[in-house]
Amino acid sequence: MDLSLRQLEQAVSLRRQIDSLERRFAGLVGGGRATSSAGAKTGVGRRRRRRTMSAATRAKIAAAARARWARVRGGRKTGGGGKKSRRRGRMSAAARKKLSDMMKARWAARRRSGK
Repeated sequence: MDLSLRQLEQAVSLRRQIDSLERRFAGLVGGGRATSSAGAKTGVGRRRRRRTMSAATRAKIAAAARARWARVRGGRKTGGGGKKSRRRGRMSAAARKKLSDMMKARWAARRRSGK
């Protein structure tokens, strides 16, 4: 079967129109795959649909996350008053005075040796 150049161009044009119509149809129907051989080989017209999760599954995942965080926190509730719950890194007045006196003595010794 010998085809002229013009007939080949028409055939290619028709194939492109068919492919675009199949893509539009698939989009309208609900994302079904185009069944054209050219589109299937090259992957043209395929859209990756987002996977959706049921509300029950989302609730299970959220509950599991809350349970994990509860274990991490050790069961304590932090409702905004987290800073009041535990004082860390505080120094007694006596310890602060002792350090202050030690530093003053160190600075005085440095001043004396520098002159």
